[in-house]
Amino acid sequence: MSDETPSHTAAPGDGLVRAGAVVFIIGAVATLATMAPLFLGTEPFPPVAWAVCMLMGVGFAIAAAGVLRSVAAQRRQARSEARAAGAR
Repeated sequence: MSDETPSHTAAPGDGLVRAGAVVFIIGAVATLATMAPLFLGTEPFPPVAWAVCMLMGVGFAIAAAGVLRSVAAQRRQARSEARAAGAR
């Protein structure tokens, strides 16, 4: 019997990584849309549109927090398994 986590079980931090990816993609699309008028020679978008571009950084930070949470959970699990193996 395997002690590994099944692939269908969500690990700690998976939700944050997914949410961060969605926020990042929204920011990336906003960046493309905001930069397009600069290349097309049309009227630039208002500053609010530029603020939406900051979602790329926010999404990256959210995803990074999810990765760090996942790493911390894996380290805690490895330590507890090492203690259990040492007690045998």
